[in-house]
Amino acid sequence: MQQDILVNWSPQETRVAVVEFGAVQELHVERTLERGLVGNVYLGKVARVLPGMQSAFIDIGLDKAAFLHVADLWQKHAEGEASAARTGQPLVPIEKQVFEGRAIMVQVIKDPMGTKGARLSTQISIAGRHLVYLPQDDHIGVSQKIPADQRDALRQRLQALVGPAGGGFICAPMPKTPAMKS
Repeated sequence: MQQDILVNWSPQETRVAVVEFGAVQELHVERTLERGLVGNVYLGKVARVLPGMQSAFIDIGLDKAAFLHVADLWQKHAEGEASAARTGQPLVPIEKQVFEGRAIMVQVIKDPMGTKGARLSTQISIAGRHLVYLPQDDHIGVSQKIPADQRDALRQRLQALVGPAGGGFICAPMPKTPAMKS
């Protein structure tokens, strides 16, 4: 596969293009003044727990403390058991899960806006081009767009790679590329 990555940088913005077979497949533009935090992972410290709001404020090193709601706390469940949010079961109160001064790994799911801090989640996901890594999960999901025989083989290969270390993946199909010209 012929693939090129083109980068154009200036103090105000960075542009990156992924070109396959002479056609632009992806274009990413990042402006310095508009750089967001969504997707960033931090080791934060619980600054305050608010049982009445079922939330906590987490210090992740920004001007304002970030916000974590009880619904955004990831909880490990028994094998085959769906999360409380999906089954309609009541959530465990935040004051029983999070304590002031505790270090907690979080990911930004919404940028800070105005006087409000960023919104956080403890469900970490690291997205790549065709694969999403879920370090806390043990589920391996493969897109329905991939043919069934390839899907099963891909799922087995991913399970073999993960091994006892754990972690989950979501796999998406690769885009179809034009036939190579001679």
